[in-house]
Amino acid sequence: MQEIFIILMFVSTIGLLMVGFPVAFTLAGSALIWALIGFAVGLVDLSFLGAIPSRIYGNAMTNSVLVAVPLFVFMGVVLERSRVAESLLDTMGRLFGPMRGGLGISVVLVGALMAASTGIVGATVVTMGLLSLPTMLKRNYSPSLACGAICASGTLGQIIPPSIVLVILGDQLSNSYVEAQRRIGNWSPEPVSVGDLFSGALLPGLLLVGMYIVYQLIMAVVRPESCPAIPRDAEQAPSLKEICGALFPPLILVFAVLGSILMGVATPTEAAAVGAVGALMLAGVNVTLSERKGTPIQIEGEKPALPRVLHRVMGFLDHNRNLPIYGGGLALVVMLLVQNAVDLRLGRAAVSTTELTGIIVVTLALLVLVWSLFISLWRVFRTGILTLSVRSTMHITSMVFVILIGATIFSLVFRAFGGDEIVSDFLISLPGGFVTQLLVVMAVMFILGFFLDFIEIIFVVVPIVAPVLLQHDISPVWLGVMMAVNLQTSFLTPPFGFALFYLRGVAPPSVSTWQIYRGVVPFIVIQLICLVVVAAFPQLADWLPEVIFGTSYD
Repeated sequence: MQEIFIILMFVSTIGLLMVGFPVAFTLAGSALIWALIGFAVGLVDLSFLGAIPSRIYGNAMTNSVLVAVPLFVFMGVVLERSRVAESLLDTMGRLFGPMRGGLGISVVLVGALMAASTGIVGATVVTMGLLSLPTMLKRNYSPSLACGAICASGTLGQIIPPSIVLVILGDQLSNSYVEAQRRIGNWSPEPVSVGDLFSGALLPGLLLVGMYIVYQLIMAVVRPESCPAIPRDAEQAPSLKEICGALFPPLILVFAVLGSILMGVATPTEAAAVGAVGALMLAGVNVTLSERKGTPIQIEGEKPALPRVLHRVMGFLDHNRNLPIYGGGLALVVMLLVQNAVDLRLGRAAVSTTELTGIIVVTLALLVLVWSLFISLWRVFRTGILTLSVRSTMHITSMVFVILIGATIFSLVFRAFGGDEIVSDFLISLPGGFVTQLLVVMAVMFILGFFLDFIEIIFVVVPIVAPVLLQHDISPVWLGVMMAVNLQTSFLTPPFGFALFYLRGVAPPSVSTWQIYRGVVPFIVIQLICLVVVAAFPQLADWLPEVIFGTSYD
């Protein structure tokens, strides 16, 4: 009887989502309705719902790990609006364009760099769709190949750290691992951190980038007419200065964010704050560079109304020079290095000369950083970038946390029906042990990706199935990376792949929806092949965390 109610609850939820009801309210609403029905037939004790406030408070309101979500979102939106991707695409396109398939390869490389800088799928797909798709079609690229490359490259932000998927997945996986270890009698398990998941996903993410590039090269040989080369005289080759100017800023930001995590200098939340500050400074530099080129950045309809006196004062203080911002970036690096090497705590009875010197250096660096951040904030504010970025961040963050609340209620009602025990008994009863269990879980997550977003799958499915899988002698980092690669396909699988919607919204009318769907199929297959490779070679996910953090789950 309980199994029937659980199936009906899932089917009704998916049906309501397909009709178009908001995800968060569908999860919570359908769960509460079925809880009342279950109470009416004597299957659910409504006192079970009394745990909802404490679960919401504990899972969202006091969770320091999830603070990284709005910071990473803000970083991504600021970078996208400040034309970083546009500069990268233009430079990489001119660099690789003369080789057959070069435009597609440049899209993949830019997608990988933007993934490591922003992690925002919608922003990356829309930006590359607006900038590169018309050029690729003009150069007689196959529409399906061009669309597939753009959509797949835009989703790399979900597997290449820093990634919002990995932040949310790491939080849920950590709770599941503790629960699984307690079930088998281990009351002091090794904690699973988001940093472990970031380092574990790095090699599989780069492997996926390499597989995308190899596919483009194969298509250039097998079907050369689908990705022709651009004659050198049609495009001016970029100079070394242009290449460095386009590549270095996002690479420095990636090093500051991801490097600070991997080197143990900062936690993911602290690194996200560093990334937000770095994105603001990088945007401030791009504002001035764009104005000097005669193509100023101005967000339509977002220009703030400010007194003329304030413009004059800030113009006098700013001078449109980037040297203060470069100094701020250097100051940020100095602060991170000194903080990791010297005890900077104040109010101690004894402070050595080295520590006092470190405190003075960090104080001076902080003043330089505050000045450069002040200049950057002014530039992104007067162009409208800051206003739009804050609004977008609030919108996306609110969506994530409201879905978290809805998924928390859904999971609680699912447990009230005894669903966790039913799923556990079902997986344990499968023949073939862990291998069969893993195949079933991965297949279910892949199928759900056709209808649900990654956030719902993480919040609803992972807490149910992960404790069962993690009772086996496996690495939670490896399982998390497997799930992350699998969840990446949810952005590409029709009919509800969000990357497909994003590209459809900006693609010209000459590109049909069918061409977009057909173009992503080879890249979905590549993702599944990558999933099989990671499953066959767990060290791809486990080696780097062990080398960097000494984390081992053997």
